[in-house]
Amino acid sequence: MKYNHVDIENKWYDYWMKNGYFHSVPDDRDPYTIVIPPPNVTGVLHMGHMLNNTIQDVLIRRARLKGYNACWVPGTDHASIATEAKVVAKLANEGIKKSELTRSEFLEHAWEWTHKHGGIILEQLKKLGASCDWDRTKFTMDADLSESVIKVFVDLYNEGLIYRGYRMVNWDPEAKTTLSDEEVEYVEKNGKLYYINYLIENSDEFVTIATTRPETILGDTALCVNPNDDRFLSLKGKNVVVPIAERVIPIIFDEYVDMEFGTGCLKITPAHDPNDKEIGEKHQLDVIDIFNDDATLNSYGLHYEGMDRFEVRTKIVKELEEKKYLNKVEDYTNKVGISERTKAVIEPKVSVQWFLKMEEMVKPAIEAVENGEVSFFPKHYISTYKHWLENIKDWNISRQLWWGHQIPAFYYGDGIQDFVVAETKEEAFELAKQKVADTSTLPADKAGGVKKSFSIDDLKQDNDALDTWFSSWLWPISVFDGIRYPDNKDITYYYPTKDLVTAPDIIFFWVARMIFAGYKFRGEKPFSNVYFTGIVRDHLRRKMSKQLGNSPDPLELMKEHGADGVRCGLLLSSAAGNDLLYEEELIHQGKAFANKIWNGYRLVSSWEVDEKLNQPEAAKMAVKWYENLYQQAFAEVENSFKDYRLSEALMRIYKLLWDDYSSWYLEMVKPVYGEKMDKVTKEASIRFFENNMKLLHPFMPFITEEIWQKIEDRKAEEALIVSQYPEQQDYDNQLIKSFEIVKEVISGLRAARKEHNIPFKDEIACSVMNNESFTADFDAVICKMGNISNLEYVSEKVPQTVSFRVKSNEYFIPLDTNIDVEAERAKMTEELHYMEGFLKSVQKKLSNQGFVNNAPETVVSSERKKEADAIAKIKVLKERLQVL
Repeated sequence: MKYNHVDIENKWYDYWMKNGYFHSVPDDRDPYTIVIPPPNVTGVLHMGHMLNNTIQDVLIRRARLKGYNACWVPGTDHASIATEAKVVAKLANEGIKKSELTRSEFLEHAWEWTHKHGGIILEQLKKLGASCDWDRTKFTMDADLSESVIKVFVDLYNEGLIYRGYRMVNWDPEAKTTLSDEEVEYVEKNGKLYYINYLIENSDEFVTIATTRPETILGDTALCVNPNDDRFLSLKGKNVVVPIAERVIPIIFDEYVDMEFGTGCLKITPAHDPNDKEIGEKHQLDVIDIFNDDATLNSYGLHYEGMDRFEVRTKIVKELEEKKYLNKVEDYTNKVGISERTKAVIEPKVSVQWFLKMEEMVKPAIEAVENGEVSFFPKHYISTYKHWLENIKDWNISRQLWWGHQIPAFYYGDGIQDFVVAETKEEAFELAKQKVADTSTLPADKAGGVKKSFSIDDLKQDNDALDTWFSSWLWPISVFDGIRYPDNKDITYYYPTKDLVTAPDIIFFWVARMIFAGYKFRGEKPFSNVYFTGIVRDHLRRKMSKQLGNSPDPLELMKEHGADGVRCGLLLSSAAGNDLLYEEELIHQGKAFANKIWNGYRLVSSWEVDEKLNQPEAAKMAVKWYENLYQQAFAEVENSFKDYRLSEALMRIYKLLWDDYSSWYLEMVKPVYGEKMDKVTKEASIRFFENNMKLLHPFMPFITEEIWQKIEDRKAEEALIVSQYPEQQDYDNQLIKSFEIVKEVISGLRAARKEHNIPFKDEIACSVMNNESFTADFDAVICKMGNISNLEYVSEKVPQTVSFRVKSNEYFIPLDTNIDVEAERAKMTEELHYMEGFLKSVQKKLSNQGFVNNAPETVVSSERKKEADAIAKIKVLKERLQVL
């Protein structure tokens, strides 16, 4: 009697798993492949995952129905920064510091944490109905994927594309690691601009600079002015004294300085600003790094050593003021870089890191998107993608972390070049011996600190791990083991994949880099289409997150409303590529839709058949209409899928089932209560229900499979999940248009009954002036739906009737015993008096020139519309009273 989603969802997911419908192996069918954007291994399901994976499941289930060999590869990402942070916090709660552990000891804790908490999100996706090939589940730290990552690093290094360099990097002082430019977010913050005086050496005069970071003056190694700035020409060859530090530094001249900003004089701190670093290298300035890895000050911070940078800012401003160095302070708003992961303020830091050259690698990736080989939906992301690629910098791929793929560089000496890169320590040992042999003839000062004789145990592997994205960029290839075995059966069959569904905020982190990798390591694109989902936001347009506490628990939502209801509600509100403004009412709508479908099935299944009955004319026309309408709707759904407008596709199916099938078709064909139905109509109704379920199944898989299996007993190979998708057929568009007029006629009849208090159970006659020459094919439908005894065609108005119009056709209902004339006259007279009084008040207002001249145009227009509507209504009421 009632749809119980909990029992039904568990039953059918177990059935699908048991029968292996999700599993794929290469065969003679065309493949349709999706690789899941791997969530963090220790993550849990959130609303963004729900939307993204619902879309992927819709695509893969539809492909399966269309006869493709559908393969959806699931998996998780080791998420270096996030996972290591959780493990460090867990150890801290146990009184253990990371610094007290060896790398191997720490990794034991990390693996323990991963095994305990990892994979939870994949189990949660099963509750959503995700039809992934779980036998193919991958983890970026699996042995085969790890080998692929290391092999790629070694190959790229040997090609000269990976190098070790001394560069300015983005330093996350909370995670204590470098970040790539793409892992840094820029947020607007209200701060201060501090004007500080620097005394000119051997003089009482001073130069004033403006800075947002007064704590960094302790690392200053020069002041800089523009050589075209006449105000400072007298400073050539002079030095200044750094406040508090009392160090003497030169004044240098460079056109980089903006003469209009601040005072026109710039402090240069090469260790803590990328632009300052460039100027410092150009002018051969010293580099003084004043920060420890946790952004506390080191010994160069003098008496502030050990204090946090923001605490120092407050204290040093006070000291500058006390010592008369502080000129003034202004409010200032600027953009500050923060860590995408930890939200800590980024500290520019000069460090030796590993980099991947990008200049040549991006070229085929730009071409692929420009020429449509890889298509973006929505298309506006193309310009975002191109802008980033055309301004790309070398990728900083090293991270100061232990959890992740350890960089396969092995050091055998103390010199900066005393290392080799190899996939294994044994290979590294052979390379190191060769390299040492090659240096044996060099003078001591050129040979570095290399031992002439050493063992394999003397090799020390680089302590850093690779950026998490350095493994994720290989995902569409490595899940099929295409790096280690480039010609294996899986990679040659499933690659390139078909569709990628992902959020736009990782277009640079992941999407672009996978395209680089595809062309670099396979010579072809990794996927054909990229569908960028919107971001799920709350009613205040804030991104939903655990931190803000504005995100519902997806598991609780599915428990209350059913997975089908949640999937439907999310997709109905998610226009292609646009952000989704979440409201729980949308989920209620999805649940209500599931109940509507269930009740429709119960109604159809309850009809008993009398094989002796002929098909009524109304049912015959209803069947003909729905057959054509279904094909029209199907064409619209398929057209929406072409542009990944999944919300539009679902909305059309929603209207097809709720309005067209349930509200119109079933009403047209259902027998009189207690009577039986003819066989032809019953079979057609069941057939339509089956076709409806096929169309809806990708969106709402559980209820559709339940109804499909209830319609008749099915063998395993006849399950809905692997049934045949509908085929497009021609349809009669004119017949469909004609029925829209029928709907208006039936609505007019119902409105007339309501207005004149004619019970629907009472049969009435109706006449029509067919000025439109409208077909009589649907007369039986009109008679049934309007409870009309006879539809008569007339050539002139019929007296003693009430009428309504549909286009130029006029329909007449006789005023007979069905209508209480005196009651109608009294009712209309009362309404006429009210409308005349209302018209008088509106006209009085409009006759007031002060109101007309001074009120907003929209208000005046509204009053004029009220006047026109009232006049029209009064005319209609008078005509009806005349008829009465």
